[in-house]
Amino acid sequence: MSPAADRAMLLGDAAVAAELARTPGWARAGTAIERTWRFADFKAAMFFVNGVAALAEREGHHPDVTVRYDEVTLALWTHSAGGLTARDFELARKIDGLGP
Repeated sequence: MSPAADRAMLLGDAAVAAELARTPGWARAGTAIERTWRFADFKAAMFFVNGVAALAEREGHHPDVTVRYDEVTLALWTHSAGGLTARDFELARKIDGLGP
């Protein structure tokens, strides 16, 4: 899709709130949504990150990833649109299926 088409898909505040209600554990963080997971150790955290990476590649939609030993924070937003679209929430729910 073109950046102009992506911008047309931006969700308004009410739509974002509705999507967040359907996506527990995620919170709005500016133009993105974020969620943090805690794992038993670094190895478990990296196993999760690798699963997220494989899923993101299949979906063609990639989160920002922060790893701090046993803690992983993911941030999702549609970069080409400059904010949140339905794709972000769809990927968030798929990522939730990978979690501990």
